[in-house]
Amino acid sequence: MKHFFLATLFLAMTSLVFAQEKPRKSPHVTAEANGIKVVYGQPSKNGRVIFGTLEPFGKVWRTGADEATEITFSKDVVFGGKPVKAGTYTLFSIPDPKTWTVILNGKLGQWGAYDYDKNKGEDVVQVKVPRQKLSTPAEKLTFTLPANAVVFEWDDTKVSVPVK
Repeated sequence: MKHFFLATLFLAMTSLVFAQEKPRKSPHVTAEANGIKVVYGQPSKNGRVIFGTLEPFGKVWRTGADEATEITFSKDVVFGGKPVKAGTYTLFSIPDPKTWTVILNGKLGQWGAYDYDKNKGEDVVQVKVPRQKLSTPAEKLTFTLPANAVVFEWDDTKVSVPVK
């Protein structure tokens, strides 16, 4: 009986050690305001050239790190001029030197953009918005939610999508 107890205790302790999550390189953060919530992995620049190099122009990006970024609207909105029902969506983008495509996709729980396929019919909307060049680079990807917009900044880029 004593050996059974010790074996059970050993298994329980081992399970606790292995069950702990590894620390992430990019913290997961939430931006929330005006009935909009964005949950994303927040990567850092770390001296790298981000857009056009680390994140190639013309290729779908998860708009964050790790799991694909998710955005929730508490009520129906007009996102970049297009109607969107209240709910949660995966947010992707396609970087470009001048005009970015921002995508709301209906498939949740995606890791990165590896499963993204524009031909699956899961996109809810795609909007094109101008890229704004920042005079001072942003070290960390940061979403802000001022009245009437979803804004994200990283490296030398700022993207703003109007929301009504």
